[in-house]
Amino acid sequence: MPVGFLSDDQVRAYTAFEELPSLSDLEKFFFLDAFDRDVIAKSRQDSHRLGVAVQIGTVRDKGLFLEDPLAVPWPVVDYLAEQLGIGDPSQVKRYGERLKTAYEHAWMIRDAYGYHDIDDHESWEGRVLARRFRTFLHGRAWTHAEGPTALFDQSVAWLRRHRVLLPGVTVLERLVASVREQADERLYATVARQVERADPALRRDLSGLLVVPPGARMSELERLRQAPKRQSGTEMARALQRVDDIARFRLGRVRVNKVPVRRMKTLAKYGAGSKAPLLARLHDRGRPRRCWR
Repeated sequence: MPVGFLSDDQVRAYTAFEELPSLSDLEKFFFLDAFDRDVIAKSRQDSHRLGVAVQIGTVRDKGLFLEDPLAVPWPVVDYLAEQLGIGDPSQVKRYGERLKTAYEHAWMIRDAYGYHDIDDHESWEGRVLARRFRTFLHGRAWTHAEGPTALFDQSVAWLRRHRVLLPGVTVLERLVASVREQADERLYATVARQVERADPALRRDLSGLLVVPPGARMSELERLRQAPKRQSGTEMARALQRVDDIARFRLGRVRVNKVPVRRMKTLAKYGAGSKAPLLARLHDRGRPRRCWR
């Protein structure tokens, strides 16, 4: 699947404030408690104190530090300045005069609040978080039949909850795409293995349904999908014959209880809604890699 599955608006929202925070968001992410004030008090200049406060609230809200720490809506600055008793919020504009200041403060905030990078392999806690995140991501991709954007959003929420700084948007997109691909491969392998165990000839027989028999106008799959068009004895007999034709495959032999129900439903929905030629092309490529995207 393509890696760049996010829209331009979603990419911008990942790394920037696209709209004014609501009052509830201001109170949730930018309210300064006693611990926050102790961290901020390590800086003496009002411009630095306000800049640190902005970065604390930003990392809580966005899950990362902005490249330009002052690229926040001005009401955020006003809200923080009022709490700190700073009468002139515009002083924060001097915060970026020394380029390293914001960077040094970001590291101070990381240490004070226990944030970690997603690729933190130096600390024990960082390695544990990285392992837990991958376990979560693989588990979510396997048990939930959701699209890449939904899985991406779930990943962002997990990282923020566990104070792991969000990586670059393309890094997380690639990771999500890779994990979904692995989950799809696992699904195919699991179903194919169970079909083989049930009957080595079953896979070939099912594939034969995609072929248009000589002299026929449609594949066997399309014929079996056709419901009775009218009420008559002939149509009833034809419907019963369809039941017998399907029953002869004895699909109940295939044990798919190890596959999450949501995934099986999505797979079944795709199969029921796809034409035989499309399914045949997927089969010809070796495996239905995209059939449950």
